Amino acid sequence: MLLEVEEVSVYYDSIQALKGISLRLDAGELVTIVGSNGAGKTTTLLTISGILHPRRGRIRFDGQDITHTPPHELVRRGISHCPEGRQIFTGLTVAENLMMGAYHRRDREGTVRDLEWVNTLFPILAQRRGQAAGTLSGGEQQMLAMARALMSRPKVLLLDEPSLGLAPLLVDRIFEVIQELRHSGVTILLVEQNAFQALRVADRAYVLETGHMKLEGPARELAVNEEVKKAYLGG
Repeated sequence: MLLEVEEVSVYYDSIQALKGISLRLDAGELVTIVGSNGAGKTTTLLTISGILHPRRGRIRFDGQDITHTPPHELVRRGISHCPEGRQIFTGLTVAENLMMGAYHRRDREGTVRDLEWVNTLFPILAQRRGQAAGTLSGGEQQMLAMARALMSRPKVLLLDEPSLGLAPLLVDRIFEVIQELRHSGVTILLVEQNAFQALRVADRAYVLETGHMKLEGPARELAVNEEVKKAYLGG
């Protein structure tokens, strides 16, 4: 088991956002968390990446307890977070944003190889390499955010709402890339409101509802679960 979240509870002041949730992620898996707005999906990723701290429970990564490990150390250990809303450095160029993703790395040759790799995944970034990131389209900014996260060479990639606000054609491309990453061996924990697409590409899935893990299982099984279909798939 690469990542384990065990009975984690998280509060915003006196408001409990996560209520004893547990999940696991094995190496090479693509696991998705689906749920409605306010369910606690983003809070889950923020807690795993060390930005928020649980009041109760534990998080283990690669055999070590990381419950209270700071975010920069988690990046160094192999957890990379592509946040909701992209949060790119708008005043920096595309190339500079990508190198910010590799700020902790000292393997120059490996960094150059990974830069070539992400430019292969997202060819438009190579074309825009000298352009200010803030001038990119929404879809291009999302591609940049994902590429920047990959530049840290993560063992686990946390993806938060990668399709949010994108046109349907761009959504399809983003999910194609997610599948390509999975097939290349990247372990992914995906938070996504587009439950149809998420369940289509994932190995396993969790359904989060108002801070509780309500359901879990193989993604294909949850995709035909009547409760899930009614709540999240329009069925």
